[in-house]
Amino acid sequence: MTSISRLRPGSSLRAATGLASVLLLSACASTPPAPTAQLQAAQQAIASAERADASRHAAGELSAARTKLASANSAVQAEEMVAAERLAGESRVEAELASARTAFVKARIVNDEMQSSTGMLIDEMARKSGDAK
Repeated sequence: MTSISRLRPGSSLRAATGLASVLLLSACASTPPAPTAQLQAAQQAIASAERADASRHAAGELSAARTKLASANSAVQAEEMVAAERLAGESRVEAELASARTAFVKARIVNDEMQSSTGMLIDEMARKSGDAK
């Protein structure tokens, strides 16, 4: 008899199951890859907010975005990839909020200036029409 036929029935199935379990556990235990796409997206969102002058109009949000990005990079160094991915996402959202708040503030400034100009034109027209009488 060959050595294969000497094995107990079902022992090869148990060995295969054991090997699959070990492989599955080792796959779960390994460190996930660094969230480079999320880190780059956060960096780009911060750069975009800086170009929009968010440091002037939304300094708190921009600061929070920078802090969270630094924390995400620290988490990568500590091989805490899940936390790094979460922090990078939060950083991107904070930077996008800073950009949106900056756009809002700038639009409000333009609106206020237009209303002021309109008011001056109305006053000027009223004076001119008063002179014509």
